[in-house]
Amino acid sequence: MTTRLRVYAIDGIVPVVHPSAHVHPSAVLIGDVIVGPDCYVGPCASLRGDFGRLILERGANLQDTCVMHGFPGTDTVVEEDGHIGHGAVLHGCRIRRNALVGMNAVIMDNAIVGESSIVAASAFVKAGMEIPPRVLVAGMPAKVIRELSDEEIRWKGEGTATYQDLTRRCLATLVETDPLSEVEPDRKRIHMPDVVPLVALRKKEE
Repeated sequence: MTTRLRVYAIDGIVPVVHPSAHVHPSAVLIGDVIVGPDCYVGPCASLRGDFGRLILERGANLQDTCVMHGFPGTDTVVEEDGHIGHGAVLHGCRIRRNALVGMNAVIMDNAIVGESSIVAASAFVKAGMEIPPRVLVAGMPAKVIRELSDEEIRWKGEGTATYQDLTRRCLATLVETDPLSEVEPDRKRIHMPDVVPLVALRKKEE
């Protein structure tokens, strides 16, 4: 069964989705949206390009219920290997290469998140803030907390790689279906032994 994507043109401008990207059918793309190669767009994400242009560059992911929007004449951009956690809001900002925006964080207009930086969950990045590369920022409003270690940046890269793999898994196996009425005996689990939560990694280091 093929499920049609929720993609809408406005003022004659049609969203672009690269064939190697995965956009969940419940996500909504409107107007001037460009989803590049190997990108992942999660369920219920909203990319509303009815004012400014929205761009996901190669290998970026935009997870469940994220929102992208911007003012007229602006580009809201997630650069290559950018990683946007569940429920984050990006408005008229730029997320540099390999940066991570945590769950429910808000990045406001003209803000720049530096390359390989991490914005903590629920942080509020004020309009116009320029975050340097390779730092952790947190708080409301967000402030630079410290520099990131090579190990933390490596962990971030591994997390992004799991979403790039998820893109391939979705393209290969995700299908709309009806639910089962009861649990099968010996029900299978999703098997991903190489994916370790950051909390578990920190416990190992201690």
